[in-house]
Amino acid sequence: MQLRDKPVQDQALGRTRVLGPANGNTQAQVLFVAEAPGRLGADHWGIPLFADQTGRNFETLLYAARLERGSVFITNAVLCNPRDQHGHNATPTARELHNCSAHLSATIEIVQPRYVVALGRIALQSLKTIAFHEAVLMRDVGHPLRWNGRWLIPLYHPSPRACIHRPLQLQLEDYHLLGELVRDREQAIIEE
Repeated sequence: MQLRDKPVQDQALGRTRVLGPANGNTQAQVLFVAEAPGRLGADHWGIPLFADQTGRNFETLLYAARLERGSVFITNAVLCNPRDQHGHNATPTARELHNCSAHLSATIEIVQPRYVVALGRIALQSLKTIAFHEAVLMRDVGHPLRWNGRWLIPLYHPSPRACIHRPLQLQLEDYHLLGELVRDREQAIIEE
């Protein structure tokens, strides 16, 4: 996969772009889109959704889905960790989402997943810049929707902050259903 040079936004100056073999399987049927590399996780280690509390939550959720990290592809709406003036994680700006949308679109085209799992509101927003959808996180969480020739599944981001809005126990159930959906579809293909 090739990443063309793109302008680095103010919040991302000096940050590492998280893109490489650690993103996962480029033949994956499931592609996760998170918000941005976390300051203590992906930005530090170069592995998306890894090593910080968000990464530990994600590993627990993948386990609930009975999906292995090596069988999925993980990326972000923006490739660099945006930070505020105090050095903390910041929400990507609309301009940053727009600047990274071509890369996200190209990633989806290269991987060709059957399922695109949007982890949170920002991921849903970024996917809407690629192809329109009417998904709303609170209303559509866990429900597969047709989008851009594949299935879009909105789920909450695995960050501790998101657990305030959707407790981890409910997220575990969401991921369990995601895993069942993926396995049922794979079984149907095998039987065809």
